[in-house]
Amino acid sequence: MVIPRRVCLRDLKTFKARALISAMNTPKKKNPSLKAKKQKKQSLTDLRRIMAKLRGPAGCPWDREQTENTLKKYLLEEAHEVLEALEAGTPEALREELGDLLLQIVFLCRIAEEKGQFNFSDVVHSLAEKLRRRHPHVFLSPQKEKMRNKPKDAQEVVQWWRAIKELEGKNSEKASLLDGLPLSLPALERAQRISERASRMGFDWPNSAGVWTKVQEELAELEKAGGGLTSGSLEDELGDLFFTLVNWARFQGLSAEGALHKATHRFGQRFQQMEWELRRRGRTPQESTLEEMDRIWNEIKKRAK
Repeated sequence: MVIPRRVCLRDLKTFKARALISAMNTPKKKNPSLKAKKQKKQSLTDLRRIMAKLRGPAGCPWDREQTENTLKKYLLEEAHEVLEALEAGTPEALREELGDLLLQIVFLCRIAEEKGQFNFSDVVHSLAEKLRRRHPHVFLSPQKEKMRNKPKDAQEVVQWWRAIKELEGKNSEKASLLDGLPLSLPALERAQRISERASRMGFDWPNSAGVWTKVQEELAELEKAGGGLTSGSLEDELGDLFFTLVNWARFQGLSAEGALHKATHRFGQRFQQMEWELRRRGRTPQESTLEEMDRIWNEIKKRAK
């Protein structure tokens, strides 16, 4: 038994005193139930209950005022923040941004549930059913599995998906293969998706060389028409060039949207580095000449390689 400095042996005459000293020197054991309660993680059910309370009479005025339309901008914003977290490669940021995106989904489901349209469980059920239906090579029963050949690679899987989607939509009112692409997609991404669908019907260049010839043709037309066209016509020529470049990117297996996004990001980073270098020299971009900024810019590009 360890004796505290302020307690003498002669004072230990009774059992109570000994018990007191023992209690003072024995580490307190944590209550397992309290520890378990502290470590309990919130579940999706908890999240839905929180959202219901926020939307309830005693909830938050801001949350109660939201509608499907007011949440559109937040849905788009959170999706882009998820993309930024993916590019940054930071798991903590990705976890947080995925949570923010999930919030928008739970929010929209709650609004629909209040209107008697559907709830979050309905969304999960529909998704699970769709995944099973579109992956028969994975979820077939053992008896049926012996009767069907499985796809050999990812490309065959994509072909299966297309066939299954066509069967699912055989009674739909879609009149074109291009129907269903959201107009709100970024322009370059939508252009690439449209060209991919057109390619499935054989409406495409035979190879990337043919596309590149078309790129040069569109560029020559733009250069030739630069001084003699109205702004609207010039915009059309520029759009044709962009669309052809998107197709060339598709033939190379590249995402035109991703390529432009990365190029814009690189430009922003280098410009900020140039600003920092100018400040280090006691100058601003407004005070500097184009030649001076070009020299710094080229130095930054060399260091990045």
